[in-house]
Amino acid sequence: MINYSHEVESMCCVAKGPNHGPAPIPEEGKWVQAKEIKDISGFTHGIGWCAPQQGACKLSLNIKEGIIEEALVETIGCSGMTHSAAMAAEILQGKTILEALNTDLVCDAINTAMRELFLQIVYGRSQSAFSEDGLTVGAGLEDLGKGARSQVGTMYGTKAKGVRYLEMAEGYVTRMALDEDDQVIGYEFVSLGKMTDFIKKGDEPNVAYDKAKGTYGRFDEAAKYIDPRKD
Repeated sequence: MINYSHEVESMCCVAKGPNHGPAPIPEEGKWVQAKEIKDISGFTHGIGWCAPQQGACKLSLNIKEGIIEEALVETIGCSGMTHSAAMAAEILQGKTILEALNTDLVCDAINTAMRELFLQIVYGRSQSAFSEDGLTVGAGLEDLGKGARSQVGTMYGTKAKGVRYLEMAEGYVTRMALDEDDQVIGYEFVSLGKMTDFIKKGDEPNVAYDKAKGTYGRFDEAAKYIDPRKD
């Protein structure tokens, strides 16, 4: 029962004209007039940030008929945010996107990421908008690569001492290669994911460490090598 004010009750009825429904949005290779939460499907990424803007979350969701079937939560910032991600990854899957939007995901950055993804997905801005049947559940792991580790870039620099490469997409940077003019021409890295996998397969830690090493650029031509965390 809907209650109407006296003013509305006393009005006469005017017939409604055209009613074409909502504009269709692209979803998994189809054009859909989304009227209910279950009408929403798609795979999407988004970024959120915490209130003091000291940390960020990259959230990836795979949604099928309004239900979150897969969630990848990647954070950078405080240690509390990282632990909140563990809770969020357990909370998110199985919820509808409306439930997830109105659920406390513990960390500001994760909550903000959920809000941003909700807006993207209900407006049809998903990575799978034109992919027939969308992406399989498990597609979120493809962002992490074979080592199932987030790709993180960590660089530091000062005017007085210049740049330091600490972490590249390939892994933890162990040495930087400099030429005769002290300019960076390459770096050595250890893929920590690969190293861990080698150890799990039975390799001794030192052997696994050496097997997981790699270089980039003109590393072998360097005039000098430095440890970016000490030198």
